[in-house]
Amino acid sequence: VIDGLCAAIETPLGPLLGERRLRDLARSDRLAELSFELPLVGGEHPDGELTLATIATVLRKHLAQDDVLAGYAERLSDPALKMTLRGYLTGTIDLVARIEGGFSLMDYKSNRLAGAGEPLTAWHHGPEALAEEMQRSHYALQAMLYAVALHRYLRWRVPDYDIERDRMAVLYLFLRGMTGEHTPRVDGMPCGVFAWQPSPALVSALSDALDRGQST
Repeated sequence: VIDGLCAAIETPLGPLLGERRLRDLARSDRLAELSFELPLVGGEHPDGELTLATIATVLRKHLAQDDVLAGYAERLSDPALKMTLRGYLTGTIDLVARIEGGFSLMDYKSNRLAGAGEPLTAWHHGPEALAEEMQRSHYALQAMLYAVALHRYLRWRVPDYDIERDRMAVLYLFLRGMTGEHTPRVDGMPCGVFAWQPSPALVSALSDALDRGQST
């Protein structure tokens, strides 16, 4: 376990974070375990309706066709998911970091992406495999909800916060694929690191949808 954690904090996080490693994030620039609670369309007294179809509409409008998560909207029709959302959205973001030019939220995952009985290597956690796992396990939805939570937190706590200027990076760190300084790369991206930058328009529109839903 110790060897694995040491490798993870030594792994470059890719170009979106200027190749920083977890160990490079100064204590004053990081916040661990950021918990949040957001009311959905009025919380205990809803004044609208929020469904996954509403969220899917936002994604279709604001995700570019070449976005790594393009097409995820269709997966929100998964019958395993609850279609109507109400009450409060609660959660905890593993790590928030302040970086030059903006902020980043990070979530740690321990998924083993090799096939059953197949020896695990970092290559099993390449970019395509991570993008598929983000959608298959609905981590994409979690990431988008976390982005809204962080957006609202920054809007509340940072006086000069500007969503257009202070761009947000979303990183999901699949620890089993992060093997240290020499982690293999595919097209410049280190294995084990899913990095994504949602557009300000997507984050704002999704935040509004969670707040207002579809008017009833």
